[in-house]
Amino acid sequence: MSFFRKQARPQDNSNSKSSMGLRINVFFFSTFVIFCVIIIRLAVLQFVEGPTLTEVETSRDTKNVPLAAMRGVIYAAGGEKLAYSTPVQSLYITLTKEYTAKQEDEATGRAVLTPEAMAKSEALAARLVADFATYGSPDVPAMTQEDVIDALDLYFKKYTGYMARRIKSGLTPQEVAYFMEHKGEYPGLEVVEESARHYNTDTIAVQTVGYIKPFKSSDSLDIYQNVLNAMKNNADPGLTYKEDELVGFDGLELQYQRELRGQNGYQEVAVNPQNMAEKIERVVPPVKGNDIWTTLNKNIQLKTEEAILDQIRWLHSNSVQGKVHPDALTGYAVAMEVDTGNIVAMASMPDYDTNVWASGSISPENYKKIMSNYQNGTITPFSSGRSGHNFESTVLLGSTIKPLTVLIGLKEGFISTSTSYTDTGSAKFGKAGYETTVRNAGGHHYGYFRSPAVAIEKSSNAFMIDKVGKKLYDQYGAKGVDVWDRYMKEFGLGVSTGIGLPKEYKGKLNYFEEAKLGSSQSALVYASFGQQASYTVLQLAQYTSTIANKGVRIKPQLVSKITDSTGKAVKTFGREELNKVDFESSYWNEVIKGMKSKVTAFDDFPYDFARKTGTSEQTDSRNINRDNGVFIAFAPRENPKLAVAVVIPEGGFGSNSAAPVARKIFDAYDWEYGLDGVPKKNVKTDEATTDGQATDEQ
Repeated sequence: MSFFRKQARPQDNSNSKSSMGLRINVFFFSTFVIFCVIIIRLAVLQFVEGPTLTEVETSRDTKNVPLAAMRGVIYAAGGEKLAYSTPVQSLYITLTKEYTAKQEDEATGRAVLTPEAMAKSEALAARLVADFATYGSPDVPAMTQEDVIDALDLYFKKYTGYMARRIKSGLTPQEVAYFMEHKGEYPGLEVVEESARHYNTDTIAVQTVGYIKPFKSSDSLDIYQNVLNAMKNNADPGLTYKEDELVGFDGLELQYQRELRGQNGYQEVAVNPQNMAEKIERVVPPVKGNDIWTTLNKNIQLKTEEAILDQIRWLHSNSVQGKVHPDALTGYAVAMEVDTGNIVAMASMPDYDTNVWASGSISPENYKKIMSNYQNGTITPFSSGRSGHNFESTVLLGSTIKPLTVLIGLKEGFISTSTSYTDTGSAKFGKAGYETTVRNAGGHHYGYFRSPAVAIEKSSNAFMIDKVGKKLYDQYGAKGVDVWDRYMKEFGLGVSTGIGLPKEYKGKLNYFEEAKLGSSQSALVYASFGQQASYTVLQLAQYTSTIANKGVRIKPQLVSKITDSTGKAVKTFGREELNKVDFESSYWNEVIKGMKSKVTAFDDFPYDFARKTGTSEQTDSRNINRDNGVFIAFAPRENPKLAVAVVIPEGGFGSNSAAPVARKIFDAYDWEYGLDGVPKKNVKTDEATTDGQATDEQ
């Protein structure tokens, strides 16, 4: 047995190195091959498949198509609907490219539908017409094949390719059921709930409520110019307006457009490179608009409107100042609560049925009928009705300015509450030897006055001229006109009332023009008795309320609250003071004491009340003077509740033309709310019904 093992053979280093090199070479070669494959693939993607992939990627682009929200309701104070929307079902079709494929017309060079596209579109139209005839209402005019082709807008004259086309609105339940059941048989068919706008057929404060128009026809208004600019810069589809969306164009409909509109929903539509819809990716539903609750009382408003029309008819057949007034064709009134600023009535007569705008457009025939009275004559003179000699609703104040004239005289120290005066029937002003004489209305000589209150009661032009108008000029010279203007504005005359309604007019301040062309003295003289500025009826009501509040000017309120779709209040409105005029209490007492002109229409009125009649002179186109009736009042005299202003252009003396309208407004308010705080409709009378409840007759 051997104790020796065979020695191991030394390792061959050269073979080991060779094997390692081989593996490394294989690795690098494989890497090279893979790299080459990637390069080749990238080249293929870029140069061969690139256009195809780009088209695929483009076809995945999406567009947002807005869905209009249900517009909110405008309510009267008692919950009556003044403007409201009802849901309607509309049929929309989003076209696919096979219905709109185009080719070049060899004769004209224009793009026309291919024969295949035209055939498919005509077949679709024919089928829809047949479906409408089978399931639609027989009371609705039948759609023709041409109507449907026009609605499809195959040449994109109205809409871009991906936009859904409204084919028919106001579907019957049978039509809705049929189309929903056969939805897959039509290209991009959708039944969409929309809304139709309606207005109270009792025509309640129609110019105040306003009307609607399509968004595409509303870009003349700043609010919609701003919307268009925002749409260009804002990617939020909920803020996008549809072209055919109905929007507020005047009155409360415009003032509260954002609140009433709600928020649009939208369809997210996938489109191809030709901007044609491929499919609807998702639908975001719209959010209903908020509801607006006005301060207008329906019953008081209707009584006011009726009173104006009755008075106009009365003036046509009954003599006032020895003659009838056939040119009194229009009338305006505002009733404003003294303590809250709430507007309970705002009438511009004659009015019209706002439903002529409900579809968003109006026929030329209907527009011709309403063109002179579709705007609010209580806040603007323009297109708000015309009297026989084309007078506007904003007229000179006449003697209704005299309470303020006396207040100015007291504040400036020209007179005191015990200043006496002997009225000889006229007053003179101007340079010695060149004086101008101004007489009292009717040439009356009122004799001795023991106080300024009597001057207001008697409506003495002479007192206002001698004791205030001329004194302002003596004290301030040419600057006296600016002093007068400052007082006017403190009482809401010549400035915005703050109500916020569109197109509110601030008044025509003739005294500046008179000072420039005539003299500052004549401007102040004529202004002192109400012949130098024209203001709106709403301004007159606010001015009256400011006197009743002894210097506190209250913002007129037309809306009490805004509620959401669940009825929850999202905003409320209350008394808002705009400014305060600080006069001694004795001045207020003196002026209010003088507001007691004799007014026959109030002979049996059960409340002591403050009032001032006015008759403003205005020349017509033939330079003949015509009298406009003006009347302001608040009641009761102590603890006043309601201020009223009425204007009847060409109605003659305000005591005969405008005052009877005011009486009916006060009576209506007393019935609904109570001038003493107790609504008379709730007071039991001797003629109660058998169940013990008071009758509802006024």
